[in-house]
Amino acid sequence: MAASLTTLARRYISTTLRNASASGGGAAHDGGVKQWKMLSFLVALPAVALCMVNAFMAEHEARPEFIAYEHLRLRTKRFPWGEGQKSLFHNSHANALPDGYEEDEH
Repeated sequence: MAASLTTLARRYISTTLRNASASGGGAAHDGGVKQWKMLSFLVALPAVALCMVNAFMAEHEARPEFIAYEHLRLRTKRFPWGEGQKSLFHNSHANALPDGYEEDEH
């Protein structure tokens, strides 16, 4: 089964390349390049801009109350960086330590 799929894939690729080289190659792709360029400028860039505006203008929610559940924030050994209690991308406002949130300096 895998051999027949490989054979079909090779045949498809070789005929596609053969047809592209026979038709001149560049003329058939100009429309596609223009289409993707327009999509990038008219759809992708405004979507990224809207996401950035949303991220910066979003209201920050209050952090939830700390409840010391036994099954959360287990530390069997210390992390190899810092003092060993904070994760690599620790956020003192959002991430609690095993004994509760850190006091913010702000």
